[in-house]
Amino acid sequence: MSRQTGTGDRLVLTDWAALSPWGVGAESLAAGIRSGRTAVAELDPTLWRTPYRQGAPIADLDLPGLLGNKGIRSMDRATGIAVATVGLLLSKHPIDRLADTHSDVGLVLGTTSGSVQSMMSFTRDSLTGAKPYHVDPARFPNTVMNRAAGQCAIWHGLKGPNTTVAGGAVTGLLALSYAMRLQRGGHCAVVVCGAVEEFSEQRAWLEWHARTQDADPVPLGEGAVVFLAEWESSATARGREPVADLLATEFGAFADPASARFALERCVTRALRRAGVRPEQVDLVVPAAPAGPLGEAEQWALDDALGGDRAVRLRHRGLLGDTASVSANVQIAVALVADVPGPSAGRLALVTSVDREGITGCLLMRLRDHRERVGQPPTDAGAPTGGEETQR
Repeated sequence: MSRQTGTGDRLVLTDWAALSPWGVGAESLAAGIRSGRTAVAELDPTLWRTPYRQGAPIADLDLPGLLGNKGIRSMDRATGIAVATVGLLLSKHPIDRLADTHSDVGLVLGTTSGSVQSMMSFTRDSLTGAKPYHVDPARFPNTVMNRAAGQCAIWHGLKGPNTTVAGGAVTGLLALSYAMRLQRGGHCAVVVCGAVEEFSEQRAWLEWHARTQDADPVPLGEGAVVFLAEWESSATARGREPVADLLATEFGAFADPASARFALERCVTRALRRAGVRPEQVDLVVPAAPAGPLGEAEQWALDDALGGDRAVRLRHRGLLGDTASVSANVQIAVALVADVPGPSAGRLALVTSVDREGITGCLLMRLRDHRERVGQPPTDAGAPTGGEETQR
């Protein structure tokens, strides 16, 4: 059983990987964020029969090219994306070099509800077939929410704790908080932590019917972002340099958009207090920035908690559409790679999230000087620097 190595040790992120509509790898996601170019495009109606005219699926997703042909016949889209993304991370950091044993490497993977496409397709087959049991048994595992996490562990030999977390747009923060508790409790030394979301016709129709009458339909996106979380002393001993220090996470609940403002304000205040940080010390804020009343509540909460307008606020949601459970992970990536003027080392970054189901949360982290290690910033000085940058 792994233990914290010293009283002065801290939890850090040392690397990350992504698979997104912008391409394969963290470098592609970083380049897309820095350029400010949207991945949302017109959908081909012959491929996607959805109520949305636009979306951001991963174009020409080539799972055989990423994973090989063996063992992927019954793998659904969400599972394939997750397994491939974890593979990208572990290809840079082989599991034998991550920790002393494979049991010291855990996995925490977030999702909204697993593969909606698999669940609905399997149910349809049981209702339309000659007999209810005339279904493909090989596809049944895809209907359970932890299918992607389980396959990631089996495929890559991760023998530590394996957990699936679901919490809407806040999922990425919840998963990271859970990973930190695993490590502080001595259950594993290293955690591969992230989230995955698939684009499908079934998910599109569910989202369409779930939206409120006054909400504009936000194009859907997909992808996966996974991080490597570990103790700094262990990472340094193995030659891995931290990209960010994990200072604090906090969560809350609310009943309506009006109370979301106060719930998030309390979360941010608690996180700052736990980390020993004053509001005016926060340099960068990456809000979820949902449309409508929730977005307004988030902005007011940040004004209440931080005061003034010193912190730069970055908005990115229009770039990838609604990535649901991956949203907060993309926000963390924005904080890590956005080409904001000034040195990145020591910058305090706050990531906030609110979900329409009544969950809110935040993450406070201290950035290291690492941007040159994840892609290159645009050489054109006039290019956008990470989505819509505002300062309130």
